[in-house]
Amino acid sequence: HTELARDHAKNAREVDKPIAGLLKDLKGRGLLNDTLVVWSGEFGRTVTGQGSLDGRDHNPHAFTTWMAGGGAKAGYIHGATDEFGFKAVENKVHVHDLHATILQLLGFDHEKFTYRYAGRDFRLTDVHGHVVKELIA
Repeated sequence: HTELARDHAKNAREVDKPIAGLLKDLKGRGLLNDTLVVWSGEFGRTVTGQGSLDGRDHNPHAFTTWMAGGGAKAGYIHGATDEFGFKAVENKVHVHDLHATILQLLGFDHEKFTYRYAGRDFRLTDVHGHVVKELIA
């Protein structure tokens, strides 16, 4: 939540090269078309921080996820936030929709992909979820 300038740059340095190396290696070996790489956090971040001028708070209203390979559309940006980066305002994707889309890219129909618990069938996408076709190549 604090020390954003220092820690964000440090974290970026620690992950950018390994991620690039993974994608380059998968592509070079001809495996990227068959391997879905998903990068996401569990929530977004606000553009402000409580009690700190150098931090960001949790944001449940907008977050970033990217996908590469595995049938995901390359170079495509889906959705946008308001001018403050606080909430999604264009092409919103609910987490159930994201999960349905990931399952589709992995070859599963999310409506049929169930598990039994406590005597009833559950779906990973609950009773929700629509595949976001724009994200699929």
